[in-house]
Amino acid sequence: MLEKIRETVDFIQSKFDFKPEVGIILGTGLGGLTKEMTVEHEIEYKDIPNFPISTVEGHRGALIFGSFNGKKIVAMQGRFHYYEGYTMQQVTFPVRVLKFLGINLLIVSNASGGINPDFNVGDIMVLSDHINLFGTNPLIGPNIKELGPRFPDMSQPYDKKLIRKAFQIAHEANIDLKKGVYAGVTGPTFETPAEYMYIRNTGADAVGMSTVPEVIVARHMGLTCFAISIITDSGVPGEIVEVTHEEVQEVAAKAEPKMALIIKELLKSI
Repeated sequence: MLEKIRETVDFIQSKFDFKPEVGIILGTGLGGLTKEMTVEHEIEYKDIPNFPISTVEGHRGALIFGSFNGKKIVAMQGRFHYYEGYTMQQVTFPVRVLKFLGINLLIVSNASGGINPDFNVGDIMVLSDHINLFGTNPLIGPNIKELGPRFPDMSQPYDKKLIRKAFQIAHEANIDLKKGVYAGVTGPTFETPAEYMYIRNTGADAVGMSTVPEVIVARHMGLTCFAISIITDSGVPGEIVEVTHEEVQEVAAKAEPKMALIIKELLKSI
């Protein structure tokens, strides 16, 4: 894996001289956040050696390099999912590459189903913690010591200082920001009512099909992490209705400006 990471990094660095400070993974319906960036370079995933290709609608599939409130950013416009048939190592490979390109902070966004009865569709939730319900882990297999320790600590997966700053920003902007635990599952099916209840009983406030593997790998490499989720549908008993991916995208797109404001101001403050 280390050889492939270096090959990919060398390819990108051969195209232009740009050392990003922050990496941003843009989830379902959230790719428009790059409109807030001053874009300097773009590379489509299909042109990058060893990179998977995003197959999900709403995920364009490109690395965007530029600046965002004075910070040098590399944004993944489209991510990879376990349900697409990729291995956990393939899903998280881009995070490894971003680290080797120079980032020290990873910001992750996603769309999720709300299972906390205090949440409403369209709410924005900052992740305080997560639960890995994928049934596997991206670190399974031989450990490469150059990437991180065999047994990485996960007592603080999401940075508390950044969480506090996010709430300050939301308060000043009159945004009703939530905080909660995100459960990561394989998908691609949306959950049954019984599954929603089971996941809620594990201690989760929202459920989705991403983020957890990426954050595990980021923390393995010592990256600071911050994650934010848009609640695009409800898994609360009595509120569960048939949902489509298109509807999830629509809700995410409507809430995106608020999420973009929080991320933009967060970057300004660090």
